[in-house]
Amino acid sequence: MSLNSKLLPILLLSMLAGCSTLTEQVSTGFGLFGASSAAVKAELPEFKPSATVALAWRQQVSAAGGAVFTPAIGKGGVFAAGQDGQIARFDAGSGSQVWRIDAGRKLSSGVGVGDNLVLVGTGKGDVLAFDYDGKPLWQAKVTSEVLSAPQAADDVVVVRTGDGRMFGLDAKDGKRKWVYQRATPTLVLRSYAGAVLTRGAVLAGFSGGKLAALNLANGNVGWEATVALPRGATELERIADITSLPVADDNAVCAVAFQGRVACFELVSGKQLWAREISSVAGLAVDNRYLYVSDASGALHALDKSSGASIWKQDKLLGRQLTAPLVLNGYVAVADYQGYVHFLSRDDGAYAARIATDGSAAVAPPLSLNGDLLLQTGNGGMFTIKVK
Repeated sequence: MSLNSKLLPILLLSMLAGCSTLTEQVSTGFGLFGASSAAVKAELPEFKPSATVALAWRQQVSAAGGAVFTPAIGKGGVFAAGQDGQIARFDAGSGSQVWRIDAGRKLSSGVGVGDNLVLVGTGKGDVLAFDYDGKPLWQAKVTSEVLSAPQAADDVVVVRTGDGRMFGLDAKDGKRKWVYQRATPTLVLRSYAGAVLTRGAVLAGFSGGKLAALNLANGNVGWEATVALPRGATELERIADITSLPVADDNAVCAVAFQGRVACFELVSGKQLWAREISSVAGLAVDNRYLYVSDASGALHALDKSSGASIWKQDKLLGRQLTAPLVLNGYVAVADYQGYVHFLSRDDGAYAARIATDGSAAVAPPLSLNGDLLLQTGNGGMFTIKVK
């Protein structure tokens, strides 16, 4: 397999023997937050709108500064942060600011929420916990930079670090309960994906195309599965990393790898249900019928959830560096490197609507907020969008 460098994200070269890393920005295609490239990006398509979109509310936090910040929703509030250390809570309905605090240091990830927990991380391996009123609760230290928002469930905070480890911390005081680590290939993609916590399990994808299910309480491995196998003659060609969150429903969990495959597995056993060739760094979404994938070229696919068969493909957004999709009110939504949010028909992928935000790149996946779309952009814009 030949590697198209125009689609290559940030690379993280792990020199394990020396316990050091070298980060290289590849200046094409999937550079974060609008990095320009020679890659051809599709012009915004012309279309006759079949859906109505409108801005419900807008707010602002500080810019991401090259990191990826995701908002979080909990107890009627939207929590968001930016690199400068400010953390804010907004009313989910009106968007009005409830409070804003300064964490006192630069942040590299956020925000995660749990039972009265607001969680962020720093580039120096600090995990900071606040309550829903913004009061500091505890801080903990992990081994490396925290690139994804910490997550919490069942009195455990799960933190993923840049050196490939995953930590389970006590939600009461931040003390370490367990740690999980996999062997890391020489060359891996820099990943901002964390983990999905569901039904007492931690689901996460890793470099080398592996998907793992861990016991949330103690970190023990329930099962490991192969989404994609590295192949090719060079280290670049052999990259087959999972850089996005898996998605799970009642019976299955699915994941997708860069230069690899999309695959679904039984949630309990890890037995493979089906797999097919698709490359993605952005990720996927699922509903009761289909699995939706934003591929590495900028096309959006709908696949039959039970078999992986193609239902439709929308390729009018090639090169626009799409986020993971979101299924909302009968539409599939994706955002792009210019901050546009695109709505496609869930049934056939037809272009339905589009709305602009602040012109900066959307990298974090959009979220569903009370039936609306919630998006945080690279410049720190917070947008809630209605579609019908």
